[in-house]
Amino acid sequence: MSEPSPSLADRLDRPIVLVGLMGAGKSTVGRRLARRLGLPFVDSDAAIEDAAGLPAGEVFERFGEEDFRDGERRLVARLVEGPVQVIATGGGAFVNEQTRKLLKDRTITVWLDAPVDILADRTARRPDTRPMLKQGDRSTILGKLIQERRPSYAEADIRVPSTGGSHGDVVDAIIHALKDHLASP
Repeated sequence: MSEPSPSLADRLDRPIVLVGLMGAGKSTVGRRLARRLGLPFVDSDAAIEDAAGLPAGEVFERFGEEDFRDGERRLVARLVEGPVQVIATGGGAFVNEQTRKLLKDRTITVWLDAPVDILADRTARRPDTRPMLKQGDRSTILGKLIQERRPSYAEADIRVPSTGGSHGDVVDAIIHALKDHLASP
């Protein structure tokens, strides 16, 4: 009789980090993925809010993108040194070269890639939390951001489409992709 194969969570030796544009589903999918794998979940924006005592969008607006990204980089560095867990990052975290290198070296990165129309629809549900989208037309801004950030996101270990389907379907796709990723030499 053969040994039972270890669960996917038991085979993970590093955190799983979800990257992608705002509205791609990183937080919602991340919570569900963590629950399915029996792992802790951390949302880096929520951790920034806890540390600053302010909403992440307000920290971004008050201190500017450069200071926000620097604090985000330090926070992410602490998170990846912790236990194996699922981490949802802010949309710009993986664009920062230092943060991207750190995440590529110490985690399994998963890019949730969503089309602009889906991103625009999802981000419209909580417009006050998205300072970058207050500068004009949401779809135009998101289209520009995806063009700028796509090369960085494309460096993720795994790419999973995040379309109009259910979050459960995205979680299933991530789990399948993780199994393939861990099986490859």
